[in-house]
Amino acid sequence: MAEPKSIADLRNLGPKSQEMLTRAGVGSIAQLRALGSVPAYVMAKRANRKVSLNLLWALESALSGESWQEVARLHRTSLLLAVEVYEKNGHGNAE
Repeated sequence: MAEPKSIADLRNLGPKSQEMLTRAGVGSIAQLRALGSVPAYVMAKRANRKVSLNLLWALESALSGESWQEVARLHRTSLLLAVEVYEKNGHGNAE
C-alpha cells in the first residue's frame, strides 16, 4: 500500500475531514501525528461548528490503525476524558 500523501488519504478520513482540519490549522499528516487525535479534534471543533465526535473516532483510528468502531467502543471514555482535560487546561482556544 502506498504511503498516504495527504490527510484525506488516511484511513477513515476524507476530503471533508481534511477541510475541517485545514481550517483549524492542521495541514499535514506529520502535523496531525505530532499533535495527536485529541488536540487536533479540539482545534477542529473550535474552527468548525459542525464537527461531531465521529471526527475524534476517525482521527484516533487514522493514527492508531484500529477501526473507528473499535476506537468508539474501546476508547470512548478515555478519549472524551482527554478532550475534557485538554479543554479545561485552556488548550485549543482561539488565539
